Amino acid sequence: MKISFMFPGQGAQYVGMGKDLYEKYDEIRKVFNKASEITNIDIATLCFNGIKREFKLGEELLSEEEKGEELNKTENTQIAIATMSLAIVELLKKENISADITVGLSLGEYPALIYSGYLSFEDGIRLLKQRGYLMGNRIPDEEYSMAAVIGLESSKIEDICKKVQSENLFVVPANYNYSNQTVISGNIEGVDRAIELLKEAGAKKTVKLQTNGPFHTTKLNDAKKEYEKELEKVNFNKGKVEVIKNIDGTIYTENDNIKNILADHIVSPVRFDKAINLMEEKGIDTYIEIGPGKVLSGFVKKQLKDLTNVKILNICDCTSFDNTINEIKG
Repeated sequence: MKISFMFPGQGAQYVGMGKDLYEKYDEIRKVFNKASEITNIDIATLCFNGIKREFKLGEELLSEEEKGEELNKTENTQIAIATMSLAIVELLKKENISADITVGLSLGEYPALIYSGYLSFEDGIRLLKQRGYLMGNRIPDEEYSMAAVIGLESSKIEDICKKVQSENLFVVPANYNYSNQTVISGNIEGVDRAIELLKEAGAKKTVKLQTNGPFHTTKLNDAKKEYEKELEKVNFNKGKVEVIKNIDGTIYTENDNIKNILADHIVSPVRFDKAINLMEEKGIDTYIEIGPGKVLSGFVKKQLKDLTNVKILNICDCTSFDNTINEIKG
């Protein structure tokens, strides 16, 4: 059995995520508490109620946002999803289940790097807190949108995006999820115009996503520049498990400049399609998505050429955790 751990990205979050696991397992509570101490944010309340409680020195209540939408803000989403994913990893460790290779979608690359040992938990959570803040706040003052395009070749999507940009609008491919789905990102007018042309070109479906930033585009150049300063404060280690890079779908090597890659990651498209192909080439037969939702599991199912003798699993609550353990150990 060759196992891949896959960590989801922004858009997978939902209010209440991880609550039953938190209530049942001490390992989950320990990770949530540790992340809360590092960020001075009550991660459990953020995940379970969508309310952000921010503390000073871990004691004094500094502020409290009572809106249930706080979880969907980029500056909060990234640390929330990563914390849940890394907490579930501790349960898998307890069951002596480990990965041969890891990959994440966008922010999900950080839990992958932490699991592998490239990054400490503390540094990874601190980086994600700053990354989320910069990606949500260091962007030009426009209204942005993202949309998934299904049933059209990525090369045609690229051509249509170029056509829309020639009309002085902004839209580019941002996530290559699998061979039949690409996410575009840009300002609202650009994305809407692209959707119009994509439908005319034969796209089977277009879906607006619950994200509101021009993620993985050059609109985040200012965020990238500030983030580079944060990356300089961090020491990276040698990884113990192979991690697939988002920017090109290849494995991190000792010669890679991880700081440059993670900075470029903010403004570069995610190549999850290439990551799936690589995992298939390496003989991965058990794919486990760890964290809220099962979006990545769906990508893998649709991309793989042969699903015979392949297990595609996800862990987002107590039931799916039990099912995964039974599937692997059964």
